Amino acid sequence: MTTPLLRIKDDMSQHSAAPAPTSTSAVAVARRRDWWRDAVIYQVYPRSFADSNGDGMGDLEGVRTRLPYLRDLGVDAVWLSPFYASPQADAGYDVADYRAVDPMFGNLLDADALIRDAHELGLRIIVDLVPNHSSDQHEWFKRAVAEGPGSPLRDRYHFRPGKGEHGELPPNDWESIFGGPGWTQVPDGEWYLHLFAPEQPDFNWEHPAVGDEFRSILRFWLDMGVDGFRIDVAHGLVKAEGLPDLGSHDQVKLLGNDVMPFFDQDGVHEIYRQWRLILDEYPGDRIFVAEAWTPTIERTAHYVRPDELHQAFNFQYLSTHWDAAEMREVIDRTLDAMRPVGAPATWVLSNHDVTRHATRFANPPGLGTQIRLAGDRDLGLRRARAATLLMLALPGSAYVYQGEELGLPDVVDLPDEVRQDPAYFRGAGQDGFRDGCRVPIPWTRTGSSYGFGEGGSWLPQPEGWGELSVEAQTGEPGSTLELYRAALAVRREQPDLGAGSRVEWLRAPEGVLAFRRGEFVCVANTTGESVAMPAYGRVLVASGEIVQVDDESKVPADTTVWWTTATA
Repeated sequence: MTTPLLRIKDDMSQHSAAPAPTSTSAVAVARRRDWWRDAVIYQVYPRSFADSNGDGMGDLEGVRTRLPYLRDLGVDAVWLSPFYASPQADAGYDVADYRAVDPMFGNLLDADALIRDAHELGLRIIVDLVPNHSSDQHEWFKRAVAEGPGSPLRDRYHFRPGKGEHGELPPNDWESIFGGPGWTQVPDGEWYLHLFAPEQPDFNWEHPAVGDEFRSILRFWLDMGVDGFRIDVAHGLVKAEGLPDLGSHDQVKLLGNDVMPFFDQDGVHEIYRQWRLILDEYPGDRIFVAEAWTPTIERTAHYVRPDELHQAFNFQYLSTHWDAAEMREVIDRTLDAMRPVGAPATWVLSNHDVTRHATRFANPPGLGTQIRLAGDRDLGLRRARAATLLMLALPGSAYVYQGEELGLPDVVDLPDEVRQDPAYFRGAGQDGFRDGCRVPIPWTRTGSSYGFGEGGSWLPQPEGWGELSVEAQTGEPGSTLELYRAALAVRREQPDLGAGSRVEWLRAPEGVLAFRRGEFVCVANTTGESVAMPAYGRVLVASGEIVQVDDESKVPADTTVWWTTATA
């Protein structure tokens, strides 16, 4: 195996090395134990964050130049979506080489410089890992197809003969999450399994070579200095023995709602126990976070037992509507499920796969997490700001998706011809409108791409995007960006915020959530009317303008307020 340092040296002819950190920031980062229990982690979608070379595509050097912005925002770590060598059939989630950077994003030297600079600024770096499937251009898969039936490399994937008189039918009835059959036939007649796009064949984790390879990949990036891994499709690695039929159609609607023979099988947990042993060999309290769609929060808790992973995204919370009773139920169930395993709750409102919550909350309930309606944008933004303060007040860790700190909505009117989501082209399964939350974010009021880069952007940005930019909102009282900065600063300063596993619910009118954590009080009004609440003390931050007279406060519609009962 080529070592990380040798691979970096191979790239030296193209880029000069970044200066090594000289301050003690990296040491401080490494020494803070259990940082992940209350961390705020910012997701960067590299192709849409910042473009350093003007080709219209974001890259690692672009991310590197914007690290001071993320430090000043107040986050603890940065999660980078895939930047590995890939044909980009699914925006990099089809990996051809797990130890190389795709040229559109830079090279290994750029990755090394980004990690070093982040540590210098006191930020941690988490990278995406895609272990459920590879690209069909991965060397293993290309050789498996070329060598034909009986090739040992076919055992590293799920190749099967077809059903029917001449093998003309798929081996079972499994469907792709992106729509259509979950199997594709190769010219020699055998079929291979792909739970996502045909360009993403699933690995067979029963084969020891697959486990050996990924343990090596983990060490490669740990040696590079990354602080953890977000595990894509963490629930999908192990399939039920014999690959049995599911017996139903439109299977994507069962995702996260029912037991499925290709998701959330108990065998995945032994894989993660082995991975945890590797991670624990390294200094600096490095972590795993699971993307695990499971039928219940209690099943999600299995992934974060003490000898497995550290965090698992709370998709049940992400899927809730702007409704006090619904959110309280999910909050209680989450805290109750995580408490026995000693893991923090991990809250999230938006990511690269779902409609941004500023748009989701602008539309009526029942439209799911993929929406193609703009809705009432002012209402959506008010609710999104309030929802963010509620999330940041809850015990545990929180994730912020790039641009949500600007209040960005989904871009719902993208022309069909510019869309790149593979689910869109398959015509079934997921709605296929994920491009709307992936439009490059605006940095400046003007410019060909509002500061994203000098060469335009790979997805068109809407007119007026500059008014939501970092430049337009910085220093602007009441802006969403300044609200995030203030909230994250308060969250760091308040001893009762961050890690924990309990809230004390307070009496409140219907449609209002109110809870106490020590000397901290949070009130979230999800109704369409102003409500009277006690003045709990000194206001720390609020998502809207409140009126406080003597012992009473008027909390406006769709507004969250933080108080402290401590005397100044």
